[in-house]
Amino acid sequence: MSVEEKYNRGNYFEDLFIGREMIHATPRTITEGDQSFYIALTSSMYPLFCNAEFARSIGFKRELINDLLTFHIVFGNSVPDISLNAIANLGYGNMKFGVPVYPGDTITTTTIVIGQKESSSGDTGVTWVQTKGVNQHDQEVLSFIRWVLMNKKEPQNITSLDSVPEIIESVPSTEFYIPDALDLSQFDPIYTGGQWFWEDYEIGERVHHVEGVAIEEAESQMAARLYQNTARAHFNAHALTNSRFGKRVIYGGHVISIAKALSFNGFENVLKILAFNSGNHTNPSFAGDTIYAWTDVKDKFTLSRNDVGALRLNLIAVKNLDPLKEEIPIRINQTNGRSAYHENVVLDLDYTVLIPRKR
Repeated sequence: MSVEEKYNRGNYFEDLFIGREMIHATPRTITEGDQSFYIALTSSMYPLFCNAEFARSIGFKRELINDLLTFHIVFGNSVPDISLNAIANLGYGNMKFGVPVYPGDTITTTTIVIGQKESSSGDTGVTWVQTKGVNQHDQEVLSFIRWVLMNKKEPQNITSLDSVPEIIESVPSTEFYIPDALDLSQFDPIYTGGQWFWEDYEIGERVHHVEGVAIEEAESQMAARLYQNTARAHFNAHALTNSRFGKRVIYGGHVISIAKALSFNGFENVLKILAFNSGNHTNPSFAGDTIYAWTDVKDKFTLSRNDVGALRLNLIAVKNLDPLKEEIPIRINQTNGRSAYHENVVLDLDYTVLIPRKR
């Protein structure tokens, strides 16, 4: 009598196919403890996510769960089915943040595969998926597309898959979700320490975030565990000995959180994230790297309400170079005539935020 294997090795490139839908196991109730731990790992200071009195003063029942914590938990919930065997998560697009998440809300995640392309060598492939998180009332809290470089189970079997989905360049302002509860009539910048509002930012302006933060091995491991992100690339040092990098790679989302926390210096009055237009993990980060960041203001939008506006921002994170002390190009020209990201650039995130206007 044969005994069936009762463990999950995760999906490889060949196991996923366009149109496959998955309801991911273990929906997650997000708690105050999760939020506190997130602050401990990132030093995020935005008061809407850590100050109940401030949140109530602008119309909410209490403090909200940090947008990026919601993102990480939805992302992490999808990992066992999508990227357990991934080499790297390459990027994001068309990410829209929906109804606010409060401590105690339970998030369920679903994913559909929307594209696949085998590498020219045939040993790996890129898979595109669309993932959505909803709360216990079936209200959408987040949706996004991401693309993942995956190992193949049988590299010698060529699939010739080449179906790349179209992804919009930017989320249109008509699709931004502005919470109905938001009331800025009592907004007081004493809570944020911020001097600058929507009108104070100029298109083309660069804002340096000054400080650098070293990524510690233990902290990056705890962050991935908090999000239940079990991807082998972040944990299994033994299995990665003979991999491309020979060691564990820092979860790219942790780099996003560190860079976003640094951006509080210069964007203190930002309320929340509306959308990710596009995002690329341009180079890997490893334990011991020090992350610096700056933001370029790409665009400004008026909205249906006259008390808030939107800023489209380009958040750039670099490792082990201080952009205040030396000029760092985002991209460099190569001898073949193409351009590539500078080797120290680890994040290129184009995203849109909500910020009060002057009264």
